[in-house]
Amino acid sequence: MGRAQARQAQNKGSGPARGGNKPKKKGIRRFFTWKKLLAYFIAVIALGMGAFYALYLSVDVPKGNSAAKLQSNVYKSSDGKTIARIGEVNREEVPLAKVPEVVRRAVVAAENKNFYTDPGVDLKGTARGIFNTVIGRGKQGGSTITQQYVKNYYLDQSQTVTRKVKELIISLKVQDEKSKDEILEGYLNTSYYGRGAYGIQAAARAYYNKDVDKLSLEEGAYLAALLQAPSQYDFGPASTEAGKTNAKKRWNYVLDKMVEQDWLDGGKRQGMQFKEPGKPKAAAGLKGQNGYLIEAAKKEIIRDLMREGDGRSAKDAEQIFAAGGWTVTLSIDSKKQAALEKAVKDKLLEDLDPKTREVDKHVQAGAVSVDPKTGKIVALYGGADFATHQISNATRADYQPASTFKPLILASALENDSKTQDGQPINSSTIYDGTTRRPVQGSTIPYAPPNEDEHSYGPVTVQKAMNDSINSVFAQMVVDVGMGKVKKTAVDLGMKSDFDETPAMALGSMGASPMEMAGVYATLDNHGKKVTPSVVKSATLRGQDFKLPGAIGDRVVERNTADGLTSVMTGVVDDGTASVVSNPAYQVAGKTGTSDDNKSAWFAGYTPGLVTTVAMFGEGQGGTQVTIQGTGGGGRVNGGKYPAQIWAAYTSSVYGDGDDETKFDIETDSGFTSVQGPAPTASGTPSAPASPSPSSTPSKSTQSPSSTPSRSASDKPSNKPTNKPTNRPTPPIPTGPTVPTGGSTDGTRPNGGRETQIPPQ
Repeated sequence: MGRAQARQAQNKGSGPARGGNKPKKKGIRRFFTWKKLLAYFIAVIALGMGAFYALYLSVDVPKGNSAAKLQSNVYKSSDGKTIARIGEVNREEVPLAKVPEVVRRAVVAAENKNFYTDPGVDLKGTARGIFNTVIGRGKQGGSTITQQYVKNYYLDQSQTVTRKVKELIISLKVQDEKSKDEILEGYLNTSYYGRGAYGIQAAARAYYNKDVDKLSLEEGAYLAALLQAPSQYDFGPASTEAGKTNAKKRWNYVLDKMVEQDWLDGGKRQGMQFKEPGKPKAAAGLKGQNGYLIEAAKKEIIRDLMREGDGRSAKDAEQIFAAGGWTVTLSIDSKKQAALEKAVKDKLLEDLDPKTREVDKHVQAGAVSVDPKTGKIVALYGGADFATHQISNATRADYQPASTFKPLILASALENDSKTQDGQPINSSTIYDGTTRRPVQGSTIPYAPPNEDEHSYGPVTVQKAMNDSINSVFAQMVVDVGMGKVKKTAVDLGMKSDFDETPAMALGSMGASPMEMAGVYATLDNHGKKVTPSVVKSATLRGQDFKLPGAIGDRVVERNTADGLTSVMTGVVDDGTASVVSNPAYQVAGKTGTSDDNKSAWFAGYTPGLVTTVAMFGEGQGGTQVTIQGTGGGGRVNGGKYPAQIWAAYTSSVYGDGDDETKFDIETDSGFTSVQGPAPTASGTPSAPASPSPSSTPSKSTQSPSSTPSRSASDKPSNKPTNKPTNRPTPPIPTGPTVPTGGSTDGTRPNGGRETQIPPQ
């Protein structure tokens, strides 16, 4: 037998002799047997329980009452002067017995239907909240009424892991020390209901002007609904239709939960009608423009609190601010603010006679003026008086911005290198068919908008279409670029995203606020770097600086695109619907807008150092939108009339306060050249372009009088200043494919220079 065979025989024989043991695991595997894993798990659970028990013993229920720490909020102007001191504590404790049982049950049904049987904490929801906080998701998990009471009364609204753990432990202790009725009473008296009201008694007075014991179930259910999102569900004058709809849904939810708990008869539930609360009263110190300024600052701080890394909810952010202790310094320039108010008074309000003209009663004006280099709002006009009209016309977004949206379509075309249906690059020189009611091509949604007064232009350049705001051109352009791309560009520039992608968006059929549009145009003025208008210069909370986000963001469109739009929009002022704002001292770029049925009129314009958007709205009874046609005894109110006149009066009065530049610093190669080209022929085929100018310096168009569109006196005043500086390039008319024509091609407009309306959809 060989040695190898002998060893094999020996090894085989050694197995039984050693009892048949398996080879031992080596390395890290020896630590991961099933028995050891189970032991580890039990050890971790034991350690966790031990740590939690140690924490339970170490954390005491604090004394304090957070409501007792409530302070006023102080608002100051940019020069440090106190504008207002707002926020006297609106709170009155009431015993639980004074709260009707049906109202108590409405609150429990809305917030914690198992309140009377739960252990006081929601371990699953709290664990989820801690996990979300750790990973930065921000949304807090579910919590019981007991936990919310502890947060309101003993702790604060911060969203840290430490605070959440304390909340859990204190809730367990409070559950042992207090009865359910005591906890519910404390919760009802410390919760924030909006309108500065802490506690259900203050809420009953703020919303229904009655004591809590007089509340009906329908009213109590609404107060219970408010607890989830007070500002979003408020039926105040500044609330949106979406907010009102969501509030009613929440109100219905509360009542349905009461039926589920057998606290409300289903038949009685079916017959209940929602009762709208009364309008909020303006606090002292909020009269005139102060109220609009302070409300804008308040919303901005709450927004910034929500944006912080801990991701707190809107309710928590609002409650933190309402608790007071803030000193907020506004960015408003007192001289510019006074000039804006004077411009509105001189150019609009003095022209109104509400006693003899019904339409004049419905006129509302709003304006926002922004420094594009800092993003700070230097002047804001929200309405005649906050004490009598608490909807801020500067920030409301329920009216159409109309043709002020059209430049955003061209911006998207430049940004995306878009082409027409026949493959031509889109820029200021591109030829489009300006025939009224021309059906758009390339869209699955039929659309054929009329031009102003049904005027047909035939083949026109994009520059001409922008100057005269030709609907049919931009309706086709939005399809050529792609509605999704146009929307993306608009949102990138600063518009909200809650609008549909249809050809009608070309005419500004969505809602937008003057502040929103001021941000969009400021971004263009700032060469494509995002500007988010901010009215807060600085803020402190109980002496500690509150970090504000930057008002100037990253580049959202190329400089080539932004400057190209500035170049084109100087044409709207030089040769288009906004000639009234022309000034020999400085260049102006801008766009007018007039919405469907003349319910709003706009002018959004800018100089190299100041962006201002002015809008007029027709507001009837109950906030309904009505026409402003006939305002001041005239006819149609176009963006080139009152809005542009206010803009011109304001801008000219404040120009020169600082180191204001007179000319735009334009850098663009998007088809904006200094070549003077001929007008297109009636057939739509342009004649040969003139030789390009060797100079790179942009030159002003030298159209002959016969080719200059006629305009009415109200929109193109005869005393227009001359010899003003300009560097708006005059685009060439390129050769290209024949463009279908229709209607008049003589370049005249029967009501010349007036803004286009959005046709009924």
